[in-house]
Amino acid sequence: TLNQTVAATGRRSSTNPNLQNIPIRTAVGREIRRAFVAPPGWTLISADYSQIELRLFAHVSEDTELCAAFDSAEDIHVYTAGRIYGIEPEQVTKDMRRAAKTVNYAVLYGISDFALGRQLKIPQAEAKALKENYFSRFPAVKEYLDDTIAFAREKGYVQTILGRKRWIPDIHARIFQFRQAAERAASNMPIQGSSADIMKLAMIDVWKFLQTEKPQTRLLLQVHDELLFEAPLDEVAQVGARVQELMEKTYPLRVTLDVDVKTGETWADVTPVG
Repeated sequence: TLNQTVAATGRRSSTNPNLQNIPIRTAVGREIRRAFVAPPGWTLISADYSQIELRLFAHVSEDTELCAAFDSAEDIHVYTAGRIYGIEPEQVTKDMRRAAKTVNYAVLYGISDFALGRQLKIPQAEAKALKENYFSRFPAVKEYLDDTIAFAREKGYVQTILGRKRWIPDIHARIFQFRQAAERAASNMPIQGSSADIMKLAMIDVWKFLQTEKPQTRLLLQVHDELLFEAPLDEVAQVGARVQELMEKTYPLRVTLDVDVKTGETWADVTPVG
C-alpha cells in the first residue's frame, strides 16, 4: 500500500511491507534487496539523487562557500573537513572526512552536541567545538537555522521551497524537550519537505516521458531519494540517460542536482551505467 499523506515531511511511504525502510548498509538489508529480481530479458534501473538534502541546505541558506563547493563538484565532506579543521583538502584524513560528514548531517538534522559526540565517540566539548567551527566557517547556515526557527515561532508553521506548509504546534511548548524537538522539526522540514516536493515533480516528468516514449519501462518504486525502474535490456541506455536528465532539471536550485544511475539484475546488485 502506497501512502501519499502519512509522512509529515510529504514523502511517499508504504506499508505491508514498508519498502522505504529496507536497510542498504547491512548484510540482512542487502539480502532482502537481492530478492527484488528483474524478469528474464529485463533489468532494474536505479536513479538516485546524490546528497540532495545537503544541496538543498546550500540552496536555502544561500551560503556562498557551500554553493561553490557543490558547483565545483568537490567532495563536500572533504571540503567541509578542510574548513572545520583549517587545513587543505589533500591533508584531510579518512577519519576527518567521516567526522565532517557526521557534522554536516548533525547540523542539518539539529543533532545535539551530546548526540554528535556519542556518534563520533569523542567528548561532548570536542563535538561542540566541531559544530562551532562549522558555523564560523559557514555563517549563512547558522543564520538560516535561526531565521527558520524564528519564522516558526512567529507564524506557527514552516514551508518548503514550493510553499507547502507544515504546522509546528509545539514550537511554544513549556516542556523543554517538546520545544526542542519542535525546533529540530522546524529547521529540518523545509529541507526534507523540499526534497520530497522535488522528487514528486521528477516522478511526474519521468512518468510523462515513459508514457510517450518508452511504454514498456515501468516505474516500480520511490524510496527516499531513489526511483527504481524495470526496463527491457535494450532500453537501459536511453531510459537511464533521459531519466537522469529529467531528474537533474526538475527544479532549478542555486547548486546543481546530481543523479546517479545504476542498473542490475537485482536491487542489491545495481552498478553504475556505463
